[in-house]
Amino acid sequence: MDTCIVLLSGGLDSTTVLAIANQKFSVHTLSFDYGQRHKFELESVKKIISYFKINNHKTIKIDLGQFGQSALTDNIDVPKNSEIGKEIPITYVPVRNTIFLSYALAYAEVNEIYDIFIGVNALDYSGYPDCRPEYIQSFEKMSNLATKFTQGDRKIKIHTPLIDLTKSNIIKKGNELGVDYSITHSCYDPSIDGLACKECDSCILRKKGFLEAEIPDPTVYQ
Repeated sequence: MDTCIVLLSGGLDSTTVLAIANQKFSVHTLSFDYGQRHKFELESVKKIISYFKINNHKTIKIDLGQFGQSALTDNIDVPKNSEIGKEIPITYVPVRNTIFLSYALAYAEVNEIYDIFIGVNALDYSGYPDCRPEYIQSFEKMSNLATKFTQGDRKIKIHTPLIDLTKSNIIKKGNELGVDYSITHSCYDPSIDGLACKECDSCILRKKGFLEAEIPDPTVYQ
């Protein structure tokens, strides 16, 4: 079995990607404690790696909060019931996927791992620029130019199995693979007890996905 890296946030999408990758690869997972205002997603990560029996996991601590300018890392209100996709929302964390993928690339090089999975999606999403197919293609090209271990015949591949799926199709796929979505966390603005707010972009897309998939939503909302 080849080895891969899965970027695991603790959310619905990245957990589905983990289930997909776990079918054909020996999986290493990377998560990030990046200065986000709440840590409930990292608690979900612990449950997910236990559920999937992942033996190789790292949580990398960095501080994107020092740059601010995001409702996920700064003292900025999370938008509620907004029109999704009309403009890039304040929940966008500047350069987050580039930073995360760069760490994954470094981990890949020192461990000679050529496959990296990330749960970006360009259909039912908030419009983040670092979730688009052309961004992923550009990062993959850069990865194969910038690393020592890709100068031979074998090259890095950035896998995005959800890139062109609706949220409902993602949920259906995960359901087929036995994902327990009750252990995942998606909300941008949870209560002090970790209950989902029901009104942020992420909650709205998640609720809509379960509804359209005709699968019961296990999320506990405020």
